[in-house]
Parts: sequence; C-alpha cells; structure tokens
Amino acid sequence: MSLLQQVKMVIIEYTHLAKDALHIYVALAILLGACALFGWKVRQWRPWLLVLAVALAGEYWDWYENKSIGQTADYDGHWKDVWNTMLVPTILMLTARYTTVFEKTPPAAEASEEAASGDEPQVSCAATGGERDVV
Repeated sequence: MSLLQQVKMVIIEYTHLAKDALHIYVALAILLGACALFGWKVRQWRPWLLVLAVALAGEYWDWYENKSIGQTADYDGHWKDVWNTMLVPTILMLTARYTTVFEKTPPAAEASEEAASGDEPQVSCAATGGERDVV
C-alpha cells in the first residue's frame, strides 16, 4: 500500500468519514484553497479545472495501484468518485457564474432596498451636546 493510500486510510479512520465524503471535502479544500492562494474567483474555470485535474490524478493513482497488486479495475467506482468529487465545485462555479447569489450588494443599493421595503431606516440617537456626550 502506497503512502497516499495509507494517508487516506488514516484520515478516514481519524475523521470517521466515508470515502465519498472525503472526496467532497478534499474537492472543496482544493477549490477554495486555490481561490485564496492564487486570487482566483469561484466563477472562473481555473479552480474548477484544478479540482478536476487532482480528481483524475487521484483516480489514476488508485487504478494504477490496484492494477499493480493484481486487482481488477473498478471503472464504475472510479468514475463515481470523479463525479462525486466534481459535483459541489461544479454547482458552486455555475451558481457564481450564472446567478447573483454570491454577488456583493453595494451599500447604496442596500439602503434603497430598505427604503423600498417600507422598513424605517435605523437612525442613531441624536447627540445631546458634543459627540462624546453619554446619554
């Protein structure tokens, strides 16, 4: 068993996560880590492609190790792992690209939304004297 497989087994044993859940967490760590490290945006293809490259490399490694010890290839299992790994990053990328869910609302727009909603604006108490007076 290679060092990678041993590390995976230790993580699974220590965290009590299923292998499928581990794929999801690793994918999110790579996606968000790449965005933080390289200044990429989730809506861009680059972080998504990096997750895909890591997922395919990991599955190739699993396939190669299984082949080297004489096990038959489980192609359906490998593709399930890639699909499982890529689902959440794909949803996040498409949501960031094609919706306004992750967009920041400018402060001026927030104020106009509050006024349009009929809510009264929140106004701080008027000072009774100087600005440092305590009421």
